[in-house]
Amino acid sequence: MAILFIDIETVPQTEYYNDLTEKEKMLWQHKASFLAKNEETAEDIYTRAGIYAEFGKIVVASLGWMFGDEKNRKLRLTTIANKNEAKLLEELVEILQKVDGTNAVICGHNIKEFDIPYICRRILVNGLKLPSILDVSAMKPWQTPYTDTLEMWKFGDRKHYTKLDLLAHIFDLPTSKDDIDGSQVYEVYYKEGDLKRIAEYCEKDVVLTCQLYLKLKGQPILQEEQIIKVKDE
Repeated sequence: MAILFIDIETVPQTEYYNDLTEKEKMLWQHKASFLAKNEETAEDIYTRAGIYAEFGKIVVASLGWMFGDEKNRKLRLTTIANKNEAKLLEELVEILQKVDGTNAVICGHNIKEFDIPYICRRILVNGLKLPSILDVSAMKPWQTPYTDTLEMWKFGDRKHYTKLDLLAHIFDLPTSKDDIDGSQVYEVYYKEGDLKRIAEYCEKDVVLTCQLYLKLKGQPILQEEQIIKVKDE
């Protein structure tokens, strides 16, 4: 069975809270009223706006196509990074449309609650058509055709959440957070302008998710020579 691992990195749609229109400020203030702690203001927590599809945008999408049997397995990596979200999503949709005609399964960590819904929402906001493989709006949560390593680890414990980095530690897998982690993406994007660094981090997350999936299935993890970057071919 072929599996397509996917991960995205997101940021707020503007660098600063004051870059928002008055209408957007009002809408973010309403959202922030449910998120702020103690004396925090909507402006204080604006750097976290990127995790909400209504206020954020996708700047990197990394995909890992795992194919072959256990003895001849490969992971083929493709990473799309673009400050223009519409162009990024056009490229991503084109890839996912090709996956539609296969028996491949999409997999990620917390993919059902974050990555897939976020991607779908941003595709529609950008006026693009959802690939069939993502159009699950009529399905019940347990009917969605995705594999989620977070759910695999939950073993039915619906309230349990475990970060990918923690699972990497307990399974003795190389962490993807050796340079930056998700909380630093805003700074690296807006303050440093280093999209390449974010792309490398996202790609590491995809590799780690693949390795975690294999661990959870009781199968050997991939060796370096089994991981192929498209640019290396």
